[in-house]
Amino acid sequence: MGAEVSKKTFTRAQRTTYRERLIQNLETFEAFLADGHFAASGTIGLELELNLANEDFTPAMRNAEVLESIADEAFQTEIGAFNIELNHPALEVSGRGLRDLEESLREQLNRADARADAAGADLLMTGILPTLRAEQLQDKDWMSSGKRYAALNTSVLQARGEDVLIDINGAEHLRFYAQTIAPEAACTSVQLHVQLAPGEFASAWNAAQIIAGPQIALAANSPVFLEKVLWHETRIELFKQSIDTRAPEMRAQGVRPRVWFGERWITSFFDLFEENVRYFPALLPELSGRRAEKTRAGAPRLHELLLHNGTVYRWNRPIYDPGSALPNLRLENRLLPAGPSVLDTVANAAFFFGLVRRLRTAQRPLWSRMAFGTASENFLACARDGLHATVYWPGVGEIPVSELIVRHLLPLAAEGLSDLGVDDAVAARYLDVLRERASTEQNGAQWQIQALERLEKHGLDRRRALQEMTRLYWEHMHHSGPVHEWPLP
Repeated sequence: MGAEVSKKTFTRAQRTTYRERLIQNLETFEAFLADGHFAASGTIGLELELNLANEDFTPAMRNAEVLESIADEAFQTEIGAFNIELNHPALEVSGRGLRDLEESLREQLNRADARADAAGADLLMTGILPTLRAEQLQDKDWMSSGKRYAALNTSVLQARGEDVLIDINGAEHLRFYAQTIAPEAACTSVQLHVQLAPGEFASAWNAAQIIAGPQIALAANSPVFLEKVLWHETRIELFKQSIDTRAPEMRAQGVRPRVWFGERWITSFFDLFEENVRYFPALLPELSGRRAEKTRAGAPRLHELLLHNGTVYRWNRPIYDPGSALPNLRLENRLLPAGPSVLDTVANAAFFFGLVRRLRTAQRPLWSRMAFGTASENFLACARDGLHATVYWPGVGEIPVSELIVRHLLPLAAEGLSDLGVDDAVAARYLDVLRERASTEQNGAQWQIQALERLEKHGLDRRRALQEMTRLYWEHMHHSGPVHEWPLP
């Protein structure tokens, strides 16, 4: 959920002082990156956002009651009252680490699901809950309690100066004005973390950016929003538009959006924090009590800089954690949707960890042979069309993304997982899932689109078909293995 704040609104004087602190923080951070000691690389982590559904699979707007019933600090609120988030503890990727992650996730989710049921809700892993309707985003109780959420909503709307326009062209067209940032709550994701040494970060970030297109094509699971079939991964465009602080005139002038792919390859961890301060005004300008607070290990806490970093929504975000012992640097991969199954989720993670490892250690980096704009174009094409997209790849040219994944990227991911010390059988378990998904071109988005089409052909109207499709999705999520094996109605 990000760090909580104590106020919902901020004065001009607070914003002025906050800007000065940001610059001071940035200078302190630059010096510390040059001389400080950081934790070693190799640890991975995962955050999983979940939807809450009623018995009829409509959104259950009661995450406070569900969290009280779950009674586990690993589960926290998200901005929407129909969302919660699971923060999985960090672990080592080597050996059986990925299999341990799968088993732990399944155990935690099963326990939480049983306790949520006592509060009259089911947990659903999907990028956007297909049964969500416009009136539910207009409900006065759509937002979770917490001043951070209210402050974020106020700051985005004040910066924009008008209602939020959602305008998405896909298989169908959706256009409306939202009076709050409630549409952002529809976007539920998986965030992958990998811990890196300072000298490893730039190449890892560049690698993550170049694979973002194939990564989202393989995992797409958000084709429906407000009863319209839009992009295969509608979350990508919806999230960008939902918290866009730019009025149309600002967009026309080329002002950067808060949800940002980026615009260049980087050479250091510091590049991204410097861009954040240079390009983006503060949304939550809350000041810490002391300017130069440090941990016992001597790492600067940098309250203002870290709070600001949490409001620049890069698809691959840099994380600096002062820690309780040694500080650490992490790459947070934020572009994946939740679901469809636990096995699919960990397979998606294996693809990311293995491929980033292999590409960042290559003697001739791929990003030296691809324009950054091409990586961005690949990303948007894959968000729109999923596994049906065509992308450009260095040394290959234009190629269907499903073919690129099977012929080129999965072998590289296998090499990367081997380099990370992942057991061969563990790696094969997840790479086989991904190979079959890409070969059949049935990811979560494709299953939802085809299931909806069949249900409507059988005579159900759109609303009833979406409810039935979501019910079948929920059943398969629990009982039918990876999504490429899910039968259609």
